[in-house]
Amino acid sequence: MSRSPTADVYNALAESRQRQIVELLAPRAARGKPVVVLNLPRPAAAKHLYALCTVGLVVVIQQGRRRVDQLQAERPKTVHDWGRFFEELWNDRLHRIKERAEHRARTRQQPPIIPKPRKGKP
Repeated sequence: MSRSPTADVYNALAESRQRQIVELLAPRAARGKPVVVLNLPRPAAAKHLYALCTVGLVVVIQQGRRRVDQLQAERPKTVHDWGRFFEELWNDRLHRIKERAEHRARTRQQPPIIPKPRKGKP
């Protein structure tokens, strides 16, 4: 049974180090940056970058003697779109809860007001 490319993206982003690398690559970065910023050994950084390249989240661009890893913005968009569905669902539900609470507050019976006895009159 083969996994879908979308599932692979989700699996790649499920790994916390790989999410951190994707966040670092969002504003274009060089290969050495995850090693320095995340304090990763080079082999570990290479392993995570390879996994991200395999699912198409990152591409390696050769610039002279330098290799630059670049995030492919359209790939994480599938995760974003999936998350938007739940954001809209919860926003709708929270809006309905708020409306019900406000309606209850408006229609709640106020306690009866007992008039104070007037001075001098029985």
